[in-house]
Amino acid sequence: MFYLVLFIKAMDRYKIIIIGGGAAGFFAAIRAAECNPAAQVIILEKGKDVLGKVKVSGGGRCNLTHACFVPRELTKFYPRGEKELLGPFNRFACGDTIEWFEKRGVKTKIEADGRMFPTSDDSQTIIDCLWAAARKAGVSVYTNTALKALKAPTAERKTWVVETAQQTLYADRVMMACGSSPSMWELLGKLGHRIIDPVPSLFTFNIKDPRLSDLLGVSVPLAEAVIEGSKLSSVGPLLITHWGLSGPAILKLSAWGARELASMQYRFVLRINWIMAKLEDTRQDIDTLKLEDGRKMVAAHAQFGLATRLWKRLVSAAGIREDKRWADLNKKEIQQLAEELTQGRFQVNGKSTFKEEFVTAGGVDLKEIDFKTFGSKLFPGLYFAGEVLNIDAITGGFNFQAAWTGGWIAGEAMATVQ
Repeated sequence: MFYLVLFIKAMDRYKIIIIGGGAAGFFAAIRAAECNPAAQVIILEKGKDVLGKVKVSGGGRCNLTHACFVPRELTKFYPRGEKELLGPFNRFACGDTIEWFEKRGVKTKIEADGRMFPTSDDSQTIIDCLWAAARKAGVSVYTNTALKALKAPTAERKTWVVETAQQTLYADRVMMACGSSPSMWELLGKLGHRIIDPVPSLFTFNIKDPRLSDLLGVSVPLAEAVIEGSKLSSVGPLLITHWGLSGPAILKLSAWGARELASMQYRFVLRINWIMAKLEDTRQDIDTLKLEDGRKMVAAHAQFGLATRLWKRLVSAAGIREDKRWADLNKKEIQQLAEELTQGRFQVNGKSTFKEEFVTAGGVDLKEIDFKTFGSKLFPGLYFAGEVLNIDAITGGFNFQAAWTGGWIAGEAMATVQ
């Protein structure tokens, strides 16, 4: 009952309540408290711990943002939210995030693919920094406190009513930073906001195919993946897993195709160009190998930069015996090998997601948000940031950046007494 007494004593203070103790919620709380030290800023988290996704991000290293410092280029990594985030990113983006953390003692580094991490390679560094900043700013954090109901101000009552299992609270400003929570979307829907039905984003493709079996860990640095019967395609690294295919090329496809793939029930034909070459050019390259390496066994020496194990599978799939020499290839075998290399067809039956880094496409309709403040256009005094909104990005630190940006802008807006 300690914090009940705290709330009663602070009834006359300007009060900001933030629902959700994740990246967006903490960042907003810190910004609000720093901008308005007289305000009482409170985070309510339903779980027993805060900053859970920060903890597991990047394999426990926390991929906190990406080395992309041009706002318009940065927006291109967001399948949903590209247009809406341009203005916010001009105010607070990746460089500002890095500066914010470095001013508070967190050194960062850029990896070869542009992802940015703390030099400690430990997500606890980011968690400790956020906790320290929150304590310094006077933010109060309460865990195991789930939101049960939210009531907007009325003509008679000027404050928001925030009902939890423990008590009823009153606030001048409320922010929803509750992540992709079905129960919170239902609550917001009943309040009057339109919720775009959520579907999974950032998932891998389940493929059972002899060409891929037992090749766990084999990767291709640059390949093209195309979904037949659609306009969806992606270029990037590919990774063979025990369940099928993953890697940046697949994850990008899953993000941009989130809704279309859901409508297909995650069953479709995936066409892979393993070597990023045209069919005719590949046929000519094989003809050259037939002339120059005629005495060598086709399967024995991998070509086109492919791993030996993958090469052997594709050669076999083309109907070429393991003991066949290049000089003995016939036109049909040359054609089949060229097709396997540049347009191999794989049946996808389902998806797999990373539970701790699960991302959804869907949430509060962006048309109902004022992106100058991240405030609701329908209910003055209500704000949003993070995955509760219909904003999502590909992997690489971009989802966190949207959370930092939204939290920073919303926090500043909420701190203003009107």
